[in-house]
Amino acid sequence: MRILVVDDNKTNLTLLKKLAASVPGCSALGFSTPAEVLQAMPDLDFDIGVVDFQMPVYNGVDLLLEIRQFEKYRDRPFVIVTADMDNTTRMAALNAGAIDFLTKPINPLEFQARIRNLVALIDARNQLAEKAEWLRQEVEKAIAELREREQEIIYRLTLAASYKDPETALHTLRVGAYSEIIARSYGLPVDICADIRLAAPMHDIGKVGIPDAVLLKRDIYTDQERAQMQRHTTIGSRILGESRSGLLQLAAEIAGAHHERWDGQGYPNRLTGEEIPIAGRIVAVADSFDALTTARPYKEAWSVERAIQHIKDRAGSQFDPSCVDAFIRSLDQIREIMTVRPDGEPAPNAA
Repeated sequence: MRILVVDDNKTNLTLLKKLAASVPGCSALGFSTPAEVLQAMPDLDFDIGVVDFQMPVYNGVDLLLEIRQFEKYRDRPFVIVTADMDNTTRMAALNAGAIDFLTKPINPLEFQARIRNLVALIDARNQLAEKAEWLRQEVEKAIAELREREQEIIYRLTLAASYKDPETALHTLRVGAYSEIIARSYGLPVDICADIRLAAPMHDIGKVGIPDAVLLKRDIYTDQERAQMQRHTTIGSRILGESRSGLLQLAAEIAGAHHERWDGQGYPNRLTGEEIPIAGRIVAVADSFDALTTARPYKEAWSVERAIQHIKDRAGSQFDPSCVDAFIRSLDQIREIMTVRPDGEPAPNAA
């Protein structure tokens, strides 16, 4: 332990340094004026401070207040050395952060005992800090492992859905990437944007519950078939919603809300405006854009400009205007993603 000793009396300073160095495991660092101490900061390293109260210019309390201005030293224990037994002086020292006092003339045995106690206190505090740091690292490690498992669950479920409709797998990956970019442009926190990217690919997971005759139909749906197809939102929300995982709950929210409309004419619950969860509003834009710009057996891919105009025209009716604005601001990044599809093939319509 390094003991900072400050005393303007050279004889007292020599004595205090000698006493500090006599405590096992301690060394002394002496200064004769407060100005010298302050000049050495914040590069000065010490564990305990022993400061004389009565000094010119800065007394011990003044010096302690100045030292406490540095974040580095705010947890350092200080002992004030004083011949003044006045309670006002002692209260001033305590309020400045002193935790103990030594009375002049110094009793060497008392000095050593008090410093040993402080050394033991610091050792105990350091051990607690080390345990706290270890615990923090273990918690972070456990959270990271849990996060990896959640991501794998989402990946596996998305993969399972792709066996029924291969086009859906590539679509969901792109929607996840687009949604994260739009969320960032919207101004959501980075961690929430990352969660949306991971959860968004699950937006169509409910299609596993749709009969193949409807899901894989390449012709226009009848009213009954359309109603069946729309059930994928509630099926997906139900599949994911009972999980205790925050990420899967977000995926459930997206699955249930990505076909709602800003004007209340969507499904399944006809939510209006900000009643629709923000993640659902963002994914609605990303989902529509990818669906429009992707070729399907029953439709040609739209040009990017035509798809952009379609989304702009529906701001305030189908889509949240703020999400559309965020989408427009994100177009350069979205185009970059479109240049290479997740299947590795170029995207000719990205130009």
